[in-house]
Amino acid sequence: MVDYSKWKDIEISDDEDETHPNIDTPSLFRWRHQARVERMEERKKELEDHNKKKVEHAKKLTEVKSKLTEAEQANKPSVDDLKKALKELEDEDARIKQEASDLEKKEKKAPWNVDTISKDGFAKTVINKKPTRPKDEHLTEEEREARMKKFIKENEKDLKHYGMLRRYDDSRGFLKAHGHLVCEDTANYLVIWCINLEMEEKHELMSHVAHQTICMQYILELAKQLDYDPRACVDAFFSKIQVAEPEYKASFDDELKQFKERIRKRAAEKVDEAIKEAEEEEREKRLGPGGLDPVEVFEELPEELKKCFVSQDIGLLQETIAKMDEEQARYHMKRCVESGLWIPDANKNKNEAGDASSSSSTADTEKETVS
Repeated sequence: MVDYSKWKDIEISDDEDETHPNIDTPSLFRWRHQARVERMEERKKELEDHNKKKVEHAKKLTEVKSKLTEAEQANKPSVDDLKKALKELEDEDARIKQEASDLEKKEKKAPWNVDTISKDGFAKTVINKKPTRPKDEHLTEEEREARMKKFIKENEKDLKHYGMLRRYDDSRGFLKAHGHLVCEDTANYLVIWCINLEMEEKHELMSHVAHQTICMQYILELAKQLDYDPRACVDAFFSKIQVAEPEYKASFDDELKQFKERIRKRAAEKVDEAIKEAEEEEREKRLGPGGLDPVEVFEELPEELKKCFVSQDIGLLQETIAKMDEEQARYHMKRCVESGLWIPDANKNKNEAGDASSSSSTADTEKETVS
């Protein structure tokens, strides 16, 4: 049986019904039309405000997720704060979805009129739900890391191929042909690749891969917003970005800019960390028998003692020590021994191993040497 109830709330044309002879009919028609137009404009503005809020929220959510991924990889103390911020954004996401549902119901209940009854009310993109991948909330950090390593080992060639693509149509076609790449592991791999490229000072290539990274993150975020499998959102994203409204494109470009700034900052941090680690390893190799660094010990010596070590003049060293305060001289020479800068009885031990008679005379005149 046909349901005719939807026809009962149609607003009649502004000039269709009869009016009282004493009423200025043209004015009444104009007032009716103006009131209806204003109601339509209010609904339109309400929908536009909601869509703007939704875009801004999606941008914040993507940014916090990206920061959280980088923080977890770098073991930064800000991880807990970012997780808390992500939880708040996810709660807000639920409220935005409920608001969208309310607006949709409100729109359906709005009566048709002469301006809307003949419009196409079904012109929208429909994305069929596909079986979603199993959620991995139950996985431990070790299991996630092992899964990602396995994923990269099996797909690294394809991951790099996607990262090097330049045209939207090529990226769309490649991801549709390799649907298994549309996942968080791909986004994480691309982030790490961007950091490595920036550390290698391949700035232009990093910028290009960063663009592909943001495309992937937008697809994943769109899937979450719509509660669909990410693979089902590939066409939707690329269709939207290719004919993007100025506001949407500006949001995308701003997210890309911020992402590249974060990559540059993280790459600089990793370079500093690598330098410090190399310096520490070199320092460990230099440590003397007492655990002190000869370079640090030498830099802290008084200028007159530095000259003795530079010239390796033992006689001058003995004279300098004799002129110094006894306690100060003992302090510096003790540190020299513990750092290996000064080796007591070095010549004596060397000569004893080679020539005992020669060692005896040398030990009496020169008991110490400079390392």
